[in-house]
Amino acid sequence: MGLLKKLTLRSRIFVTMILLVLIASVLIAGVTIYQYREQSRDYHENRLERKEEQILQSISYVFKETSYPVTTEYLEQIFQEEIYKIADVQNVNFNIYDLEGGLIKSSKRTFELDSISNCLDAEVLNNLKMTSAKRYVEKKTAAGDNYQASYTYINDAKFKPIGIMNLPYFEDNSFNNMELREFLFRLTGVYLLMLLSAIILAYFISKYITRSLQTISDMMAQTDLTKRNEKIYIEDSNDEIGKLVDSYNGMIDELEQSAVKLARSEREQAWREMAKQVAHEIKNPLTPLKLTVQSFERKFDPSDPKAETKVKEFSKTLIQQIDTMSNIASAFSNFANMPAQQNETLNVVKIVKLALDIFNEDYIHFIADEKEIIAKLDRTQLIRVVTNLVKNAIQAVPEVESPRILVSVASEGDSVKISVADNGIGISDDFKQKIFEPKFTTKSSGMGLGLGMVKNIVENYRGTIDFTSQMGKGTVFTVKFPKE
Repeated sequence: MGLLKKLTLRSRIFVTMILLVLIASVLIAGVTIYQYREQSRDYHENRLERKEEQILQSISYVFKETSYPVTTEYLEQIFQEEIYKIADVQNVNFNIYDLEGGLIKSSKRTFELDSISNCLDAEVLNNLKMTSAKRYVEKKTAAGDNYQASYTYINDAKFKPIGIMNLPYFEDNSFNNMELREFLFRLTGVYLLMLLSAIILAYFISKYITRSLQTISDMMAQTDLTKRNEKIYIEDSNDEIGKLVDSYNGMIDELEQSAVKLARSEREQAWREMAKQVAHEIKNPLTPLKLTVQSFERKFDPSDPKAETKVKEFSKTLIQQIDTMSNIASAFSNFANMPAQQNETLNVVKIVKLALDIFNEDYIHFIADEKEIIAKLDRTQLIRVVTNLVKNAIQAVPEVESPRILVSVASEGDSVKISVADNGIGISDDFKQKIFEPKFTTKSSGMGLGLGMVKNIVENYRGTIDFTSQMGKGTVFTVKFPKE
């Protein structure tokens, strides 16, 4: 049953139809065998009764013609020769016993009596006495064949029992078995033809039923919010499949409307967030700039001998704040306009090590499994990914007693893996879902655009970036680029 659930709908319809034919074949074959056996059993029971009745009639006729008294003591003399005549006429062998179960006479000749019991079992006598019909049939199996033996009282003219007639009967089922085998052989041929027809029919029916479903499945698999999705058009489909297609087409219409609304909402939200970030970042240098100008205006004295020095300090302060705002503008520009990829075949190990050379921190360490890992990447963008991740790690370890940053490069199948691990403060669960969003960082400086830019670069190369972090223990960022 579990295996059937794993099959496709088409396969399940196909298998179910074949199983129905096979089950029907087995049931009909079973009923046929049962019916033949019942007919055979009834035939042998009726034949035994007829033979028994004929022998009893023959015995009654002998009683009428005999000159001996019809008593138990004279049964042997009465049937001295007559028993053989009756056996020849009826073409069966039978035995005559007295009321105590002792053998009086058998239709078999003397040299054949070895197989005949000289005395009946007490069980046979008791059962014969207990039956109202004064008849008992014993059923046994001998040499693989069914064997029956009937025991009936022999009555005199006054219906008084004077003896017991025993009629052995071996069931000959060879003819019935031969007929059954022939019938089953023909039935097997018919069902093989039916099975072949059922397989062909099941194939086309399952294909017809699942054709529309497969079309819907393929279209649903191609559904994408970022592009226009095609509707499904199926001719002459007014059944449940047609209703499903209509529902799918309706869903596509609603999805397109939702996608337009979602895109508009996301754009508006992104611009609002960006405007807030730009305003916040510009206010940071403007406030000290304003205070510096106000202080200079209030305290500046042109006649002061140090006036020239103070003007230079004032100018230097203004330039620093202006540079800060310029850096802010450059950062947002770099995030919004990623340079075009200039792919080249390069040694990732060498480029990553080169990117680390700009850092002077002695707690930054670099390891690589191989001296050379070749991939097709943009040198500048690879360096930007590494430097941004390392800067992020440096900002996470200022309060750590023994800071440590480990940058590693390794080959992993068809990808190259770059990891940047630190033992810094970690990332709280509240920020893990938003860490790659272009928003302000939780750190005291920076604009939170670095990781967003890194994610954009990585995804442009069909790569992946993820991280693991524990508060107070550190963070590990892992980037994977395809080599080709």
